[in-house]
Amino acid sequence: MLLDATASQLVLVDYQERLMPAIFEGPAVLANAQRLARIARMLDLPVWGTEENPSRLGANDAALRALCQKTLAKMHFSAAREGLGEWLRPPAKPQGGNARSLPRHLQKSAAAPQGAERSSIVIAGCEAHVCLLQTALDLIDDGFEPWVVTDACGSRTERNRDAAFDRLAAAGAELVTTEMVAFEWLGSCEHPAFKDLLDLIK
Repeated sequence: MLLDATASQLVLVDYQERLMPAIFEGPAVLANAQRLARIARMLDLPVWGTEENPSRLGANDAALRALCQKTLAKMHFSAAREGLGEWLRPPAKPQGGNARSLPRHLQKSAAAPQGAERSSIVIAGCEAHVCLLQTALDLIDDGFEPWVVTDACGSRTERNRDAAFDRLAAAGAELVTTEMVAFEWLGSCEHPAFKDLLDLIK
């Protein structure tokens, strides 16, 4: 299964100014997050950010924050518990008739997440074993499909980061890299953005 740009959104979790200096390989992690955000904007994909307790940990990296359409300030480790899922779903479409009059199995499908139009959530962030992990697991429970960009994720220790990847893969998340995402979103070297994307990757 490959990523489809028309079904994708990008979520960037907690690249905060007071946290990033402690992150293992932090500069490379942040550079890949910025690269992802630029590519997503180039292709007109939604880009969302989150910040954990920003009064204590500061705002996200300024360049990255500027590339996000909106940034969610949160106190829960999982952004999904503070409304991220509502941002990821398109506005609910009015339904004809009374859903309560439908059989129970049809009621369930009517109430299912409306994120089917962009249900592939490309997600990266810090710390991988805390906020990124908990957000991605909750998104799976909410019916989304997380694609975790491993080279744009970080923790204070390599062991914690890798343990998060193991757990996320076991839960059904796809593990990918920045370049995998970029070239799957493009799909072809004939894409109008191909040359500009190559410049970003190099």
